[in-house]
Amino acid sequence: MDGWHEQTNTARNRRKASPAAQLIIVFGSGTAIADADALAQLRQDYSQALIVGCSTAGEILDTEVFDASLVATVIEFERTEVRMAQAHVDSAHGSYAAGASLADALLGPDLCHVMVFSDGLNVNGTALAQGLNEHLPASIAVTGGLAGDGDRFQHTFVCANGVPGERQVAAIGFYGQHLHVGYGSLGGWDSFGPERLITRSEGNVLFELDGCSALSLYKEYLGEHAADLPSAGLLFPLTLRGENGGDGVVRTVLSVHEEAGSMTFAGDMPQGTYARLMKANFNRLIDGAAGAARNGLQGLGSITPELAVLISCVGRKLLLKQRVEEEVESVREVLGAGAAMTGFYSYGEICPNGVVPRCELHNQTMTITTFAETAPA
Repeated sequence: MDGWHEQTNTARNRRKASPAAQLIIVFGSGTAIADADALAQLRQDYSQALIVGCSTAGEILDTEVFDASLVATVIEFERTEVRMAQAHVDSAHGSYAAGASLADALLGPDLCHVMVFSDGLNVNGTALAQGLNEHLPASIAVTGGLAGDGDRFQHTFVCANGVPGERQVAAIGFYGQHLHVGYGSLGGWDSFGPERLITRSEGNVLFELDGCSALSLYKEYLGEHAADLPSAGLLFPLTLRGENGGDGVVRTVLSVHEEAGSMTFAGDMPQGTYARLMKANFNRLIDGAAGAARNGLQGLGSITPELAVLISCVGRKLLLKQRVEEEVESVREVLGAGAAMTGFYSYGEICPNGVVPRCELHNQTMTITTFAETAPA
């Protein structure tokens, strides 16, 4: 582990958080997030705080991106309460129930926002989002992401109040009338090749495109990159056509099954939907990050953001390589110098898509949640 990094933030200023801080958000590699000594030190320093987070494919602290580290952001609110709920998921089939149970556990007076961190390999992010949506009030938005494991796709961990584990989902509920939350999620990829009809799928498992083996067709497009699946799939995601031909959602591969000729994605691949391959456009990726920040800023109105949680897809990091910090720097330019910035590179991002606060699973986006707390009028 390269080391661990701690930043503190209060909802009103950037002074050192007191031992009474209510929330610590932690992001780190699988090894780092399971480091009992580091988590014990945080617990000792901030005994009253919830410690929630997940493993990553890279950690974001301010405008820097780290690997094999632990980033802890200590948050002290003045007028906001936080609570945590957690769920265990044995397989993707339990994803909807997990979302529903988390929502039911967090329901309460003055609930104003929910942030969720999920296992990244065994959860269907679409079903998880649906369970949350259908059991929360329509006015409550959910943001968050799926844990990562670099480009290995072997083990992901979620930390629920200081206890890391696999196949976990943890959600934070924010309560109060003085917390303001903004959010935005944008990509920046270019589509290419023909649209193909999804002719056979089951949930997030894709079997056939245009009546042919989806995996075989995908390998044809990837060429020499096919030998590096599933990680190579991060470089060539699929976009699903939206209703009436509008903007759809992007999906990336989590695993492949050679014998079945199938591919498992982070979210649903609905049968009867049209899909198309995508490829990177470096400048548009950077512009997409800045656009997500502008949307997050717009959600706060005239209020200055004090904390921003950035969740960007591992595919973007693999493509941007040495330029990866440019997308984080573009966010800083939009948000200004006042906001503490933390985040991670993920296997999927959860955020509403548009003005209606009903969350969806996204892939290959930069998703940003901004927070600010105001004094009573």
